[in-house]
Amino acid sequence: MTDLKTVTPDENFDWEAFENGGVKVEMNKEDLTKMYDNTLNEIKDKEVTMGTIISMNKREVVVEIGYKSDGVIPMSEFRGEEINVGDKVEVFIESPEDRKGQLILSHKKARATRSWDRVNEALENDEIIKGYVKCRTKGGMIVDVFGIEAFLPGSQIDVRPIRDYDIFVGKTMEFKVVKINHEFKNVVVSHKALIEAELEQQKKDIIGKLEKGQVLEGTVKNITSYGVFIDLGGVDGLIHITDLSWGRVTHPEEIVALDQKLNVVILDFDDDKKRIALGLKQLTPHPWDALDANLKVGDKVKGKVVVIADYGAFVEIATGVEGLIHVSEMSWSLHLRSAQDFLKVGDEVEAVILTLDRDERKMSLGIKQLKADPWENIDEKYAVGTKHTAKVRNFTNFGVFVEIEEGVDGLIHISDLSWTKKIKHPSEFTQLGADIEVQVLEIDKENRRLSLGHKQLEENPWDVFETMFTVDSIHEGTIVEMMDKGAVIALPYGVEGFATPKHLVKEDGSQAKLDEKLQFKVIEFNKDAKRIILSHSRIFEDEKKAANGEEESAKAKKSSKKSKKDEVVTPVLEKTTLGDIEDLAALKEKLEKEK
Repeated sequence: MTDLKTVTPDENFDWEAFENGGVKVEMNKEDLTKMYDNTLNEIKDKEVTMGTIISMNKREVVVEIGYKSDGVIPMSEFRGEEINVGDKVEVFIESPEDRKGQLILSHKKARATRSWDRVNEALENDEIIKGYVKCRTKGGMIVDVFGIEAFLPGSQIDVRPIRDYDIFVGKTMEFKVVKINHEFKNVVVSHKALIEAELEQQKKDIIGKLEKGQVLEGTVKNITSYGVFIDLGGVDGLIHITDLSWGRVTHPEEIVALDQKLNVVILDFDDDKKRIALGLKQLTPHPWDALDANLKVGDKVKGKVVVIADYGAFVEIATGVEGLIHVSEMSWSLHLRSAQDFLKVGDEVEAVILTLDRDERKMSLGIKQLKADPWENIDEKYAVGTKHTAKVRNFTNFGVFVEIEEGVDGLIHISDLSWTKKIKHPSEFTQLGADIEVQVLEIDKENRRLSLGHKQLEENPWDVFETMFTVDSIHEGTIVEMMDKGAVIALPYGVEGFATPKHLVKEDGSQAKLDEKLQFKVIEFNKDAKRIILSHSRIFEDEKKAANGEEESAKAKKSSKKSKKDEVVTPVLEKTTLGDIEDLAALKEKLEKEK
C-alpha cells in the first residue's frame, strides 16, 4: 500500500473545544475531497501496476493498489499460481471504476501485457529466451513463451531436417524471437538460429581446410533422385548418383539411408567452396582393375541386363563392369529390329566377348554367336533349284524381301512373281507376313543374298501361248484398264494384251470402252518380252480390204477359218492356275499331233 502523507498537528489547536463542538472547521466539501484525493495514488486505465492481495476466497481475490477502492479479480485468473494474502501481484487496470464505482482489474491481462513487452524486448535485444514446447501443429510446434503461444516452424527446429517432431514435445528449450506480427498477435521463434552462429564458425574452419582428395566423415542429410546431401559438420556436400557406386544405381536409396554416417572423398568445389562435390565409389578400387586378366575375346560370360535402348542392351557381368550387346549382334536376322524384341531389363544372359578394351574400359558382346551362322552351309541347305516356304518381310517397288529362316533372307524380283500377270507393285500379289513358296535362283554367299523366284514353281505358259496367240489369230477379250496410251485387254488363260487407241476404234467409228468385250486380232507376239499387241479395228479393216480383191478375199477367208478354229479351242478364263497350265500343256501336245 502506498504510504500516506504525514501531517503535523497544530499545537495551539483546542481539541477539547473541538470535541464539544465549540470549534468549527473552516473548509468546504470540495477542499476536503481534494485533500482526500491527494492521499491516494494517481492511476490510469489500460496500465499495469503492482497490487497487494488483501483477501481471497475460492472465487475471488481482492487486490489493493492504493486507490480509493479495491479491485476484485476472479480466482481463475491465478490458475496455476500459488498465491497468499499479502503477496504482491501484477494487475492490469481495465477501468478506474465501473457503474457501481468498483475498480476493474485483471491479472491475466497484466501477464499478457507484460509478456508482449518482454517478447518485444527479446526481439529488439536479440536475446536468448526459454520456452516450453506444448504440442505439435501443422508445419511445426507450439511453444509457450512468457505465457504467449508462439509458433516454431519445422524448418527452425534444427539445421538438419526433422522427421519426428514428437520427440520435442514437453521439452523446455532455448529460442530466439525472429518475428512478431503485432496486428495478429503472432510470435515466431527459432531454435535453429541459436546453433547457426556456432555452425557458421565451424563451417569457416572446415571450408578453410578443404582439399581435393580429402576423406571426411559425414552424415546423410537428405536423399533426392539425383544424389545425396551429406552434412560434413555444418557444411553440406553432394554425392551425385553417378558417384555413389561403380555399378548402375536406379535411386540413391539403394545405397544409403538417412542419418547414416559414412566416409566420403572431396572431388571438387567452387572458388567460394560453397558447392562441394563428394564421391563414395572413389573410396573403392575400380571394378575393371579387378577384372580377370585371362578374360579375352571369344570367351563366354554371363550377366544381367541393366539398361535397354533401341540400339542395344548393356549387360553387367560384374559390379561396375558392363558390356554392350548391339542389336545387330542379337540375331543373325538382317531385319531392323529393336533390342526390346530380344531382351528386357533384369534378364540373365550368356554372351560372347567380341571386343575388349581394358584401357578404355569398354567391352562389346554378342549372343547370336552362340548359334551357328546359317550362311556357313548355305550352299547345302538352300542349293540353287531347291524349293522352300518363306515369309514376306518387306516390299519395294522392284520386288519382295522374304525370310526363309532367321538370318537367311532373299529377294523375289517383281518380274519373278508371275508368268502372266503384269504387277505394278508387289502388294498387288501378296501381303506382309504371308507365307510364299519360292525357288532358289542364285546364291551370293559373300554378300549374304539369295535371289528367289515364285513363278519358277510353275511351267512357263508362254511356251503354250506362243502356239495359241499367233499373229493374225483372233480372240475374244475384255478391256480391263484404260490409259492415255491405250488399253489392257484380258485374254483367255489369264494372259493380258495391249491395244493402242487407234486399234480400239469400232466399225461404227466409236471408241471401245472399259469392261467392253470384243474380238481382237493379234498383230504382234513377243515371247521373251511377254508382250501381245492386239487390235480390234484391224479385224474389219482387213475384211474391207479383202472385199476389194480376190487375193485379199482368199486371205481373209483363211484368216476367218483360222480365227473360228482358235475360238473353238480358246475358252475365256479369268485366271491362270496350275490346272490351266496342265491343260495348256495337253492342248499344245494335241496341236502338235494334229500337225
